[in-house]
Amino acid sequence: MEIQKVWAVYWSPTGGCRRVTETVAEAAAARLGVPWECVDITLPQARERVYLFAETDLVVVGTPTYAGKVPNKLLPWLQSGLRGNGALAVAVVVFGNRSYDNSLAELCATLEGDGFHTAAAGAFVAQHAFTDELAYGRPGWSDLFEAKSFAAQAADKVRQAAGVPEPVRVPGDPAAPYYVPKGTDGQPAKFLKAKPKTKTSRCNGCGACVRMCPMGAIDPQDPSNVPGTCIKCQACVRKCTKQAKYFDDEAFLSHVVMLEAHFKDPKENETFL
Repeated sequence: MEIQKVWAVYWSPTGGCRRVTETVAEAAAARLGVPWECVDITLPQARERVYLFAETDLVVVGTPTYAGKVPNKLLPWLQSGLRGNGALAVAVVVFGNRSYDNSLAELCATLEGDGFHTAAAGAFVAQHAFTDELAYGRPGWSDLFEAKSFAAQAADKVRQAAGVPEPVRVPGDPAAPYYVPKGTDGQPAKFLKAKPKTKTSRCNGCGACVRMCPMGAIDPQDPSNVPGTCIKCQACVRKCTKQAKYFDDEAFLSHVVMLEAHFKDPKENETFL
């Protein structure tokens, strides 16, 4: 099939998904000898429009894994904000060294429902947003090397295809329930309502957390106030240069300790063509 342009579309509050998705898109474009372009849908204003693609596009769509699936606050927009119009797609998810569970299957099903034809898919390890103890520094050089190799294989598959490829097969069930986080006691850790706190002695009011919040949840007049929905993505914590943002919810912290105790062994990336 003839591809004229490659796109990288990603939602990436802490940057891991952006690195993998851009790497795959850039490498695929180089293999195909066509230009590529990024569409960063992380911030709310980027999701105020619908993005239309064409049969001559190859679109690499990336999301992180939240509770074993596509982030639930992002999913409705993915179902309505992207229009494939017959474009080919590469589905990419990243996961924080525990498991991608059903996120890749859900993303593939969503893209097929949006009018894309999924030609390839991959799940890549990225540093966990909650802690530096899980997959620290990933995706690293070797991960991105794997991403480039995967992209070249996907590009070759697309170029050699005589027609629309069959939907890529990946493990998982798009309709499966979300993973239930557990605490150190093995019981469900309920921290849905947890929100970041602010160390006022460190905060200088720069507003970086306000600008970086993918939900637009932080009050621009008072960054210590979070009246909107917090999805625990840690963007405000990770991107505050003064280390003023933190979480102190006991259930959340217990879950983090549980993750650190049981999921430190490095996981492998998985790709499907």
